[in-house]
Amino acid sequence: MISHQLSLEDLLLYRDAMILVINKPKGYAVHKGKGRKPNLEDYFHQLQFGLPTVPGLGHRLDASTSGCLVLGRHAKALRRLGILFSSGQIKKTYWAIVRGHLPQKQGRIDLPLAKMNDRKSSWWMKVDPQGQKAITEYKVLGEIDDYSFVELSPITGRTHQLRVHLDALGCPIVGDPVYGREVPDLDDDNLHLLARSIEIPLSSKKNPIRVIAPVPSHMLALLNQFEELENAIL
Repeated sequence: MISHQLSLEDLLLYRDAMILVINKPKGYAVHKGKGRKPNLEDYFHQLQFGLPTVPGLGHRLDASTSGCLVLGRHAKALRRLGILFSSGQIKKTYWAIVRGHLPQKQGRIDLPLAKMNDRKSSWWMKVDPQGQKAITEYKVLGEIDDYSFVELSPITGRTHQLRVHLDALGCPIVGDPVYGREVPDLDDDNLHLLARSIEIPLSSKKNPIRVIAPVPSHMLALLNQFEELENAIL
């Protein structure tokens, strides 16, 4: 059950004069949409910390994804973040638990993506040779039975890119409600995908800002079964 008394200040991972990074909880859309579903924008006023403006989104995460979410504290910061994200200067690292085993321990997925519509006019993404370029680098961190623990580095930032790319390799993310649905899953409807860390070269005169998000409980419960993993990685 999602609490509607959300405290974003409790989820704050990083704060300076320009940006904020919060540990986005699963189950919340990052912005307002149709209907009255829980969304984070309704709570951004909690993070003004004396500034006259409410923070704005620097990028997006799926509602079912948890982890590092970057906000700009004012217009100047949002412009700077826009340039950094669009030019690929921000390094994003994700952790995922998937069904099955990847073809190699380390590799690069280069599969263009496009939007597909169904009869109900909702949409999802698919691999399409005529679609937009989409590249993901991956590294297998552990394997157990029918599961793999994978580190992902998206080189491009297409919608649902990681989820579609992994499903295309026959390794859908555990708990994915859209991709790989034909694969029997855990008795768990949580998406096992974490925006683990983000590295932001906000200033040319300073080292990049690096922020790490903790592993959510639903992923940790499964990761603890990967005996070969060192405790330090979690």
